Amino acid sequence: MTRLVPIGVAAQELGVHPMTLRRWETEGRIDPPLRTQGGRRRYDLAKLRAIAPHKAPSTRATIAYARVSTSGQKDDLVRQVALLESYCAANGWAYEVISDVGSGLNYHKRGLKALVSRICSGEVERLVLSHKDRLLRFGSELVFSLCEHFGVEVIIINASEDSTFEEDLANDVIEIVTVFSARLYGSRSDENKQVMERLQEVAKELSP
Repeated sequence: MTRLVPIGVAAQELGVHPMTLRRWETEGRIDPPLRTQGGRRRYDLAKLRAIAPHKAPSTRATIAYARVSTSGQKDDLVRQVALLESYCAANGWAYEVISDVGSGLNYHKRGLKALVSRICSGEVERLVLSHKDRLLRFGSELVFSLCEHFGVEVIIINASEDSTFEEDLANDVIEIVTVFSARLYGSRSDENKQVMERLQEVAKELSP
């Protein structure tokens, strides 16, 4: 007897994400499912079980993501990548590393955009980070929500190394001032130069 199941059950049967089933359908790797009157997919479970041994392994990637804020921190980036590679290798995962050099406030970094695109396409099985803030200074929770929605496991190697509220606040302020300063330096107006000079004076006053 033919048993028709919804996409969630079918994906679980093959050990993949529902987005992967949709992609296989587009690529012609599986037969198109039947559709309910409401347009929802219904898959033949027997056919899926027949192809599962051939389709399930290694269909989704483990991606390690590394980031530093400036080019002057490239040594830190090298160490970060080495940690991620060692961790993934120790767990026996085939993995890829995506790295960025840019502010944690910048949502348009090439690597980050590629990472989010692949998460949303159902290609990623797990995301590995050295620290939570390596993803973004603000907004990382949004990416983590996407990971949850698309069935991506998130692993933060140093998640137990929680910083204090004061440390987080200081880092956030430094990040914001760094970005703001860079933008002001890019402008030649006398007004912006005066603002920069005032910021520098304030920084000296606040320094212990």
